[in-house]
Amino acid sequence: MPSGNPVLRAKAFQGLPVTGERMTMNGTIVRTALLLVLAVITGGWTWQRFADIAAGGDMSAALAAISPFMWGGLLVGFVLALVTSFAQRWSGITAPLYAIAEGFALGGISAVMNLRFPGIVLQAVMLTVGVLAVMLMAYRSGWIKVTDKFRMGVVAATGGIALLYIVDIALRAFTHIQIPFIHETGAMGIGFSLLVVGLAALNLVLDFDMIDRAAAQGAPKYMEWYGAFALMVTLVWLYMELLRLLSKARR
Repeated sequence: MPSGNPVLRAKAFQGLPVTGERMTMNGTIVRTALLLVLAVITGGWTWQRFADIAAGGDMSAALAAISPFMWGGLLVGFVLALVTSFAQRWSGITAPLYAIAEGFALGGISAVMNLRFPGIVLQAVMLTVGVLAVMLMAYRSGWIKVTDKFRMGVVAATGGIALLYIVDIALRAFTHIQIPFIHETGAMGIGFSLLVVGLAALNLVLDFDMIDRAAAQGAPKYMEWYGAFALMVTLVWLYMELLRLLSKARR
């Protein structure tokens, strides 16, 4: 059974040469922490650049200064994600580069959001880290059992949300129509965001399960970087959904 994470496929761990040290869950968590640190460093740089220019009162100049880093980070991050997905052996190099690129992008997005809603970024960061810690503890303690039915439900729901987002993007790109509850701030909109945040949190559990099973099968040590990269993908999604939820609540 696959994970709901598009890059954490069971196929990625099949047919790998079993030599030398083996992959472990603890090693994967350590590497995930390193990727988060890299993202925070580059995100902090973009944030500070925006704040320094915006302090002078010229918002257009501040946005223009960080736009190349935001869009460049998103584009480079997407390319690196594709490369990492199909070349797992390179993940020790591409995963840190992915975290650096995503940090530039998220730093710019966060700076703009925090200007509109002061304090929202700190709340989103703390909630993201808290959800990661709680889900890891719940998985390791056995509070959440990953059964086939559980996995199928999360994967199906994740696919449905992804399809809904794709339809919304297409409608907004080519028409003036948008799916209302994705963007509106009423009870339906906030309820939808809560649902998606919960789904992202449950995907972390599927990620942990997939990594655990890969370690039990004796995956090579370098796959710890691949597992950390996959967790970063889910954490970026969770963080963005928390920002969306908190901004709806503020509005």
